[in-house]
Amino acid sequence: MYEENYQDLAHAIILQAVKDFRAAYRRVKIFPTDRLARDKVREITEFFCSRYFHVLTDLDGPELLERIIREMEGGDDK
Repeated sequence: MYEENYQDLAHAIILQAVKDFRAAYRRVKIFPTDRLARDKVREITEFFCSRYFHVLTDLDGPELLERIIREMEGGDDK
């Protein structure tokens, strides 16, 4: 049961990071000088590349981030 709860929490953290990244990334595309949005994009990018991310999941954080950006840019290479 502990492992299942841990996995649920880890998935929720990552899902929220994806949602927050998409919102901030969209904001930067519309308002490139928005410092708060740029800082949020940087902060979440660092999270996806962090050791903490790898503790939460076996996913490749940088690859996941690239995939999200490709989707948002309209590319569907995969």
